[in-house]
Amino acid sequence: MESPTPRSGIYYGWCIVATTFCMAMVSMGARSGFGVFVLPMSEEFGWNRGTISLAAAIGALVSGLSQPFLGRLYDRLGGRRLILASLIVTGVCTMLLALTTHILFLILIFGGLLSIAMGGGSLTTTSALLSKWFHRQRALAVSLNASGASVGGLLLVPLTVYLIHLVGWRMSWVVLGLLTLLFVVPLAWILLKDDPAELGLLPDGDPQPVHGSKTVPLRPGPLEVERWQQSFRSTPMWQLCGGYFVCGFTISLISTHFVPFAIERGVSPATAAMAYGVMSGLNVVGVLAVGALADRGGRKNLLGLVYALRGCAYVALLLAPGAWSLWCFVVIMGFSWYATLPLTSALTAEVYGLKHLGILSGLAFTGHQIGGALSIQLGGTLRDLTGSYDLPFAIAGLLLFAASLVSFAIREQQYSTRYQITAGATGG
Repeated sequence: MESPTPRSGIYYGWCIVATTFCMAMVSMGARSGFGVFVLPMSEEFGWNRGTISLAAAIGALVSGLSQPFLGRLYDRLGGRRLILASLIVTGVCTMLLALTTHILFLILIFGGLLSIAMGGGSLTTTSALLSKWFHRQRALAVSLNASGASVGGLLLVPLTVYLIHLVGWRMSWVVLGLLTLLFVVPLAWILLKDDPAELGLLPDGDPQPVHGSKTVPLRPGPLEVERWQQSFRSTPMWQLCGGYFVCGFTISLISTHFVPFAIERGVSPATAAMAYGVMSGLNVVGVLAVGALADRGGRKNLLGLVYALRGCAYVALLLAPGAWSLWCFVVIMGFSWYATLPLTSALTAEVYGLKHLGILSGLAFTGHQIGGALSIQLGGTLRDLTGSYDLPFAIAGLLLFAASLVSFAIREQQYSTRYQITAGATGG
């Protein structure tokens, strides 16, 4: 029997990764900068923290509720068309935020239209796309994708602070929108492809089998579903969604309230933005390390460890003395911020299969965004009632330790296709 000849050159899947990285960097980076707009917009319009938090909370909720429908569209239409349309609407809506004069307008544009549009090109959608291009290196590819959001936070949050100081908050929204329309949309138009088969490729860049040779497929996992509803009859889906709810609760709380919290602790706006940027930068290292480790070993133990680390970050924020609390939080949270995404995405694909991955990832993300919406509003409301963020941050820490225990309990070796005996090995 002849051996297949490996293809030369760089596998095109890495071009897809580079494209989704740039998408996440600009779109997610710009959204991460919303916390920087909280104080200037509040000062101009006289809004309290709870009022402006409402727009962000509704945005998180709308994004989550729309994700299953967007995931369904992804499964039916493919990712490229959905992502391109979403990016165009995202750029336009970001620019429209410059016209804000009333809280209802902010809720409509940021909390409604922009949040739905960003769901179409979100990390959830692009992770589902990358799962078709990569099998063995899936966690690493999704980690690189997620690191784009971290780089966006590292670069765009400080840039936004500078822009607001230079041209005001209205023109800053215009600049962020133009970045999407003039840079990301053309890049995605040229490079994005839905499936490696379109280019005559196999996942991971594997060589095509030579005539007469046989491929050895993996047996489907015991929970792989023909209908997406069947996934909710098994425990792992609830464990993954429950953990992702806590992920959204704890990340959105920081995305919206970290900069105002740091300023209230006596830190300058520039230093607060720099701390947020450092946190995003450290996450690049953390998420890539998690992706590499997950492809060599299991997913669920790393997932449990990441949630535990985040819980420790909140403990440090509340209990460490003086400035140590802020910077301990930045370092610990930085290494674990987006690290849950590649692990949750990979586990979902490997337990339930690729056929309905768009809608299943969307449903998990719905739980993430419901948690995010709750924490954004709860954080702002409790800050107004108590005069500090201590109570919402304490709640976040407790939930993270609970999510850690739930993740450790996932029976990965029993259900994941990575641990199934190959069909060829059994003669099946």
